[in-house]
Amino acid sequence: MGGPAPNNSSTNPNPPVDPSPLFYIHPTNYPRQVLVNEVLSNSNYAYWTREMNDILLAKNKSGFIDGTIAQPTVDGVGLRAWQQSDALIKDWLTTAKDNDIQSSVKYANTSKDVWDDFEERFGKESAPRAY
Repeated sequence: MGGPAPNNSSTNPNPPVDPSPLFYIHPTNYPRQVLVNEVLSNSNYAYWTREMNDILLAKNKSGFIDGTIAQPTVDGVGLRAWQQSDALIKDWLTTAKDNDIQSSVKYANTSKDVWDDFEERFGKESAPRAY
């Protein structure tokens, strides 16, 4: 008769994750937006990277810089949405750096490339030192 609908959640304990929220760009997210309190300089990489990481995590975009949200294949579903999100993140990263930092990151292909470049340049300088 009119009983409750069956719960199918037990049939698949690990349903596939819908990637669309990962690519969603909220209307308040736009290019040239400075998201951090201090832009990246030669002396604040550790602070900057922690703050930027937290912001990207809150915006559901940290996977772009850590590689867990991989670029879809050329004919894959979601390629255009991935490119749009990645371009926005790449812009946020380059906008959040000091103008004195001469950088080749404007030629980087992805936001992960920018992130990795910053890590290579500044990460070693921010590492704790043993004396």
